[in-house]
Amino acid sequence: MTTVSIIHNPRCSKSRQTLALLEARGCDIQIIEYLKNPLSALQIESILTKLQVTPRQMMRTKDDEYKLQGLDNTSISTSQLIAAMVETPKLIERPIVLANNKAAIGRPPENVLTIL
Repeated sequence: MTTVSIIHNPRCSKSRQTLALLEARGCDIQIIEYLKNPLSALQIESILTKLQVTPRQMMRTKDDEYKLQGLDNTSISTSQLIAAMVETPKLIERPIVLANNKAAIGRPPENVLTIL
């Protein structure tokens, strides 16, 4: 049985669909409700490395909060973007599944099957 972690928001339909997909596959699932238990900068850096993406690619760039904080400014550093995700967890794209020392964003949910 594959052990996976899901960075999950139960109010998000894609997050719920991804969780259901993992459950249907019989995975041993650790659910991380990142809005209740925010991720640290180190955790975010680790996820970015596993996803092989930039911080902006892991952010909800269409969220009002993204523009409100001026995060669309291209001169903002990687560490500033990571700090924004630590301070405002809802900026993090969801769901993110971690398995086999890899990560995938579940948009669409089937994306996560590539790392199982």
